[in-house]
Amino acid sequence: MNIQIFGKSKCFDTKKAERYFKERRVKFQAVDLLRYGMSRGELQSVVRAVGLDNLIDWKNPDSALLKYLSPEEAKLEKLFEDPKLIKTPVVRNGKLATVGYQPEVWKGWE
Repeated sequence: MNIQIFGKSKCFDTKKAERYFKERRVKFQAVDLLRYGMSRGELQSVVRAVGLDNLIDWKNPDSALLKYLSPEEAKLEKLFEDPKLIKTPVVRNGKLATVGYQPEVWKGWE
């Protein structure tokens, strides 16, 4: 299992996700989304797994602009440029991915 957790340092759900894997002694790579972002390939892989609208943090005030961008490519580009618009944590396991705290899904990965 090759787990990556993309999160924000002040995100409570990101901390809960990291704790979930630590308690099960599952090694993971933690990536500070605001500092390092995601590569285009990683972002596209997550979008294929969860869908673009599920990846957007609609509670972020800056996300209102995304509602008016019509092609998905434009929304994807905006997420790539501004990772604070991504809902966290994003947990990847190869081609599988989740957004938010989802231990019921992660249990199936073990």
